[in-house]
Amino acid sequence: MPFKQNLINKIRIDKIVNKVLNSIGPPESGHKIDKETMRNILAMFPYQKRNERDLELFVQDTIDNIKKILVLDNELALYNTTVEDVVLRKSPTIKEMLSFRNARKILNDSDVLLSKKEDTVRFFQNEYISSLDLSFNQSDIFDIEKDGCVSLEKGYPDGVIETLELFSELLGCKPLPRNFIISNHIVIGMSNIEQSGEIRFGPVVIYSMLYNTIKLIDEKIGIHEKEKIELLHKITHGKEKASKEGPEVFQYLANMVLSTNQQSL
Repeated sequence: MPFKQNLINKIRIDKIVNKVLNSIGPPESGHKIDKETMRNILAMFPYQKRNERDLELFVQDTIDNIKKILVLDNELALYNTTVEDVVLRKSPTIKEMLSFRNARKILNDSDVLLSKKEDTVRFFQNEYISSLDLSFNQSDIFDIEKDGCVSLEKGYPDGVIETLELFSELLGCKPLPRNFIISNHIVIGMSNIEQSGEIRFGPVVIYSMLYNTIKLIDEKIGIHEKEKIELLHKITHGKEKASKEGPEVFQYLANMVLSTNQQSL
């Protein structure tokens, strides 16, 4: 599969994983796991859905009797055992509970439990990402740059936004804090921790979804630097000139990815 599609798939799994993680809360919170989104994650794996007693199970599709088995409830317990053993531990009958041996299993599942809650979600996230080939070469990055330029030229915001998401993933860019927000604009930047501990953002990319214009400010801006934040707003509204505009922004980001990757080799 091409690098771009693999990167899109990584971004997708990260988004839906975060959706499930955000639905997890402490027992007293009353939060319920986002089961539907968790089912979407499990659909990416060779796990078969099974309903046993009152349990919704997702069972690893292997020929072995011992399997990874997820119980889809608020605990998101992932086991490495048999279906019969999971059913006994999670939904025992009164007759089964009368057995001393069974009672020990029911009260303590640490011998077969792999993970719960956040750790289970992260397990599937890591499993999926590890299956993706995320290595790339120069032509892969230039293809992403080209796609962004074409989308910008043709006035296709979804394509521009996708390109920005791809470069954000490669460069570690994030949406900027609230005092940087501009209506109908996407504002992203790389976060940099200064020696003082202050977080500053830059370079900063501003994309207008309304007017299909894209600009880049090639400097770092702190959340308390009012003059620079004001400059950012002026550049956005065309009252000051940006460091880069239009297709040059994608060229800058592509070169930054290649330069950063070269330094890490």
